[in-house]
Amino acid sequence: MNKQNIQELFDVSGKVALITGATGGFGKAASKGLAAAGTKVMATGRTIPKLEQIVKEIREAGGQAAFSAGDPVNPADVQRVVRDTVKTFGGIDILITAAGVNKVNTIVDQPVEQWQEIMDVNVKGTWLFCKEAGRVMIEQGRGGKAVLVSSTRGMLGMARYAAYSPSKAAVNLITKSLGCEWGPHKINVNAIAPTVFRTELTQWMFDDQAAYKTFLARIPIGRLGEPEDFVGTVIFLSSKASDFMTGSIVYVDGGYTAG
Repeated sequence: MNKQNIQELFDVSGKVALITGATGGFGKAASKGLAAAGTKVMATGRTIPKLEQIVKEIREAGGQAAFSAGDPVNPADVQRVVRDTVKTFGGIDILITAAGVNKVNTIVDQPVEQWQEIMDVNVKGTWLFCKEAGRVMIEQGRGGKAVLVSSTRGMLGMARYAAYSPSKAAVNLITKSLGCEWGPHKINVNAIAPTVFRTELTQWMFDDQAAYKTFLARIPIGRLGEPEDFVGTVIFLSSKASDFMTGSIVYVDGGYTAG
């Protein structure tokens, strides 16, 4: 293969990406990274001012983006967001499910409503967007890419994570199940499982020095993740370079799960 062939493997220009949780750390990084690579980005989330800001930043940098606000756990909202994506950009080639939430608590103190919220956003929201965007990609008949955001916590337990860890384990199994189900449609389904990255969801870990040092001690690379560390894997899993991968959980964790 020559240089041009290699570059084509990672070329996502002209593709349409629907990105959930686009205002969060991972969703924003994916939105900006894919837009910079020439992808048309439909950003979705609950907060309109934040969506407006991310779209403004992408456009000012020369990218193409629009937004459609919606609740990821509301089926009608999810269906509307998917319709808006098709109407605006003509289809869907890439789905990134980056919407997520965590509420750290001991199981004996955690209200069932809190547990349900975590399950709804992390599992139901992922399932709903896969259902509706997947329907579009299947009907288009040109294949596609689904990249689900999991976590190292989907494989490893942790105190006060009896809601979050099972929710991410469920995301892993959605990934594997859809990898089997959508293979005949040439739709690749893979998940990225990060360790602690600097996001709104995990900022408390950076602020709590004891927690910070505890996590840092487990990471061979010697630092915690930044949103930018997420982008390369997103582009890889969204491009032809990953055409023979499906149902995989890719750990982007600085070596956290290595030992």
